Amino acid sequence: MKRIKDKVFDEERALYGIKKTLVKNCKFDGPADGESAFKECSKIAAESCYFNLRYPFWHVTDGAIRDSHMTENCRAALWYDKNILIENTKMHGIKALRECSDIVINNCDVISPEFLWRCKRIDIKNTSMVSEYPFFESKDITIDNLTMKGKYSFQYVKNMTITNSVLDTKDAFWHSKNVTVVDSVVKGEYLGWYAKNLKFVRCKIIGTQPLCYCKDLILEDCVMEDTDLSFERSDVVATVKGSILGVKNPKSGSITCDEITDLLIEEAIVDKSKTQINCKKIVKKVIA
Repeated sequence: MKRIKDKVFDEERALYGIKKTLVKNCKFDGPADGESAFKECSKIAAESCYFNLRYPFWHVTDGAIRDSHMTENCRAALWYDKNILIENTKMHGIKALRECSDIVINNCDVISPEFLWRCKRIDIKNTSMVSEYPFFESKDITIDNLTMKGKYSFQYVKNMTITNSVLDTKDAFWHSKNVTVVDSVVKGEYLGWYAKNLKFVRCKIIGTQPLCYCKDLILEDCVMEDTDLSFERSDVVATVKGSILGVKNPKSGSITCDEITDLLIEEAIVDKSKTQINCKKIVKKVIA
């Protein structure tokens, strides 16, 4: 590979169209305030670089970004890219990835509103993330060991598996399809509404009004905390360890747990015979 090392670039499209090149210990910053440093490039690697300008990686194919820093000024950093590895890198600009495919993110620090929109074939490991609307309309995703603080996360995603993660995010998984979450903590209000084929295995679920209006919802050996008004109008098969704070108008299936604090079934809305409640104790039961 060709090498570019220890340089500073601030002009427009500074390295436009380069191929088979390693760019190391370079800065993309300066008074010219140029955009799109690596546009239309292929088979490139950026290592130990500093990005303080906009749109650096657009229409890039076969690339790697390692040990680098994208500041909050580095907005919309990767768009329309294919086959990109990102490791040990700070991504702190808004809209960091959009309409990309075959992306691997490992050991990264992400602070990026509207992160990973309309992307496909994504693999994320050992990463921390702060974002609003991350993963919107993305698909074919695997995630392991993600720590996330977010809002409106994973909306309209398809075909995703999450393991060993901590997700603190409201309105997560809305309208999602074919999502499985394993050995994870999921905290936030209004979890998983309108989802289809959403499955939780050995997870801790925390927060008000979770898992409503779902189709083919499954919980296996999960724990639920502060989850009032759960499962409203959902087709659900749930096995929960311990108690559930509240269950309201499940549509069909079965719910197995030790205790339900507040169970409400309104027969004008749902047919109670379609849901089997297997519970040792119900503190308050209302059939209206």
